[in-house]
Amino acid sequence: MRQLGAVAYCELATGCPPVIVEADGLRGGRSEIAGNVSSQFLSALLMAAPYAENPVEFAILGDLVSQPYVAMTAAVMAAFGVSVQTTPGGFIVPVGAGYRGCRYEIEPDASAASYFFAAAAITGGKVTVEGLSRHSLQGDVAFCRCLEQMGCTVQYGDNEITMTAGKLRGISVDMNKISDTVQTLSAVALFADGPTTVSGVANMRYKETDRIRALANELGKVGAAVSELPDGLQITPGRLKGARIETYNDHRMAMSMALVGLAVPGVIILNPQCTAKTYPQFFADLARLSRKTERKG
Repeated sequence: MRQLGAVAYCELATGCPPVIVEADGLRGGRSEIAGNVSSQFLSALLMAAPYAENPVEFAILGDLVSQPYVAMTAAVMAAFGVSVQTTPGGFIVPVGAGYRGCRYEIEPDASAASYFFAAAAITGGKVTVEGLSRHSLQGDVAFCRCLEQMGCTVQYGDNEITMTAGKLRGISVDMNKISDTVQTLSAVALFADGPTTVSGVANMRYKETDRIRALANELGKVGAAVSELPDGLQITPGRLKGARIETYNDHRMAMSMALVGLAVPGVIILNPQCTAKTYPQFFADLARLSRKTERKG
């Protein structure tokens, strides 16, 4: 932000939040931004850039993780009248016209949907999520392909995706582009034949918690053997058992590990309220889905 002319600084000498931003507009120009930790920083700057005084060029340092999220940001900006230009090393955002209002249909959250696709895989059931399709803007719909590799059957409709369970097998998969669903896949991996290896997600150590370390700790509690890798983890299923699961105040740890309790008695999620960050009604929806499954059974 400072490279673009903003006045922004940390209130504490540690370099950590809180951060003070003195609103005085953006000058624009060129900004270098690391791409290997999170795409969210880039998405935020892209969305603000159309209101700079001069065109903005973003030069990406290193590999860009979670690329589908940046593509989604650019697509939404285009729908509101701003076209982001892609360059060999980054992006350029024009200035002048700014955004224009329009009617825009918001897709359901594909990362939240992953928990219900995984629930079907774990319980031997079938789940249909409406509002998503093979061609959704959100890259996290690719999670369905991961479950398909593991043995599930996926049916894509024009405005829905249906997941049907199958005999699960372990897989090796690079989840760099869909790292928000790694914890969900890890829960499913507990019920597969053979180990599952996830790679390409070193950036998970810099999320709400060190998600690789957290997964290793909590999956181990329920009976799996987990090896931490430099950019991921390997999960080898074992004899599963109930356990008290720490969430590390991470909504995705709570939601993914809750899925284990659908098939393993005695799984207790500590601090379940942390799901309020993105999905306050998660446990109510999971309970409702479970009741429907019981009635059909």
